[in-house]
Amino acid sequence: MRKRLLCIISLILICVSLCGCHGSRDSGAFVLPEEFDESRQYEITFWAKNDTNINQVNVYKKAIQDFEEIYPNITVSMKLYTDYSRIYNDVITNISTDTTPNVCITYPDHIATYMTGNNTVVCLDELLDDEDYGLGGSKVRFDSPEKQEIVPEFLNECMIKGNCYALPFMRSTEALYINKTYVEKLGYEIPDIVTWDWIWEVSEAATQKDADGLYKVNGQKIMIPFIYKSTDNMMISMLKQLNAPYSKDDGSVLIFNDTTREILYDIAGHTAKGAFSTFKISSYPANFLNAGQCIFAIDSTAGATWMGSKAPLLDIPKDQIVEFETVVRPIPQYDTSNIAMISQGPSLCIFNKEDPQEVMASWLFAQYLLTNEVQIAYGMTEGYLPVTRKAHESREYQDYLSREGENDTVYYNIKIEASRLLLENTQNTFVTPVFNGSASLREAAGSLIENTCKSVNRKETIDDAYFTALFEKLTTLYHLDQISTQKGGKDLGPLPPTSIALLASLGIAWLLIGIYTLIGYRKDKGRK
Repeated sequence: MRKRLLCIISLILICVSLCGCHGSRDSGAFVLPEEFDESRQYEITFWAKNDTNINQVNVYKKAIQDFEEIYPNITVSMKLYTDYSRIYNDVITNISTDTTPNVCITYPDHIATYMTGNNTVVCLDELLDDEDYGLGGSKVRFDSPEKQEIVPEFLNECMIKGNCYALPFMRSTEALYINKTYVEKLGYEIPDIVTWDWIWEVSEAATQKDADGLYKVNGQKIMIPFIYKSTDNMMISMLKQLNAPYSKDDGSVLIFNDTTREILYDIAGHTAKGAFSTFKISSYPANFLNAGQCIFAIDSTAGATWMGSKAPLLDIPKDQIVEFETVVRPIPQYDTSNIAMISQGPSLCIFNKEDPQEVMASWLFAQYLLTNEVQIAYGMTEGYLPVTRKAHESREYQDYLSREGENDTVYYNIKIEASRLLLENTQNTFVTPVFNGSASLREAAGSLIENTCKSVNRKETIDDAYFTALFEKLTTLYHLDQISTQKGGKDLGPLPPTSIALLASLGIAWLLIGIYTLIGYRKDKGRK
């Protein structure tokens, strides 16, 4: 009887161990070495993104050079991209061939998709808190920020299903860039917090033309009063401000609701009057703003260096620039007493490798990108905000903010105003739930507005039937019906082969246990 009992216990332990192995692969956990082996040489790859801004490239290069001087046994190879979607697509492609980079600049929405591969992304929970090599660790060779020195709202954005899978690198939000000169010419004053009603009213006032067919406000043939760069952010922000459903943490897709219809009806009406357009339909809002052909341009605070007639970065010839005064405000709100603006910006993802020491080398480099030297230097290139309080409170960064308007390059006033906007409104920012498929849902949110505006321009009928068909079209196009149902039931799809094999082995194990116990019971009964 004792032998049978031991056998049963052994089988159960085998099953439990199988479950544990499977779980650790899915969670992206890895075994943290007791020591980082500095006697070995490591070559790690870093995939980074820049906005064709050579100043950002130089910050990356200097960071790599300085890091390699601190850790001469680690060589960092950088690959630059100009678009986050290209990084995302390349990572997805490389997952299947086990050739992912070591460190990658990306977004949590993308990470959630990377995690569908077994053991692809490193869960950082243990690394963050390690006394030796964690943030501010005693054996880290540089002045790494401590965990509590990272802005908590930004670190929380890197949590997926209760675990941390990224480090925030830079943060931005959206800002409303306003041609104050034209607003006042139209007879309006700019409030501290702009409402949607106000911006629509002023935008429609700017569509008035004279007898020659020129717009009265600018004397030109072209005027698009209000252009929004990211329509996915526009829809998401409007829903958030109205406390309307978008999605849930469990992957439930809830965007196709009556409030969404009302928002789209409103946008359609203003589009029909020539008061509104989008980046994808018309082009980059900064170009229209700087040419005096737009009054309200909404774009990232990171894009502030392109905004205004004195902007250091311009994409139009100088002879097309119109002189005007630029002011920066939060995006329009429905309720000025309850501001909501989206938090965005790149994070750092670390990919798992067979060698945990290689992962440690990657972790040390990712940490170095959070040092004041890197954070402040990168934040000064555009309107990005460093992600650590340590950087915010540093003498160097405070000096940078205090020199607003000193010149139109490093201390460009619009760029610094955009950084201050997020710095002063961190508590008013929000993010959307992250899950496998959330990136597709985000694209669908923007497509709702893009399709509606295009249909208005084509003189198509905009009614309930139109929106019902549009909702169905986007659900199919972005496979949203494979993420969840509108009732919140999550469609997980077919189980992966490893899960099927595990469940089968568990079933067989329990069956053998049952047979073995039954045979033993009959033998014992036969002896009696």
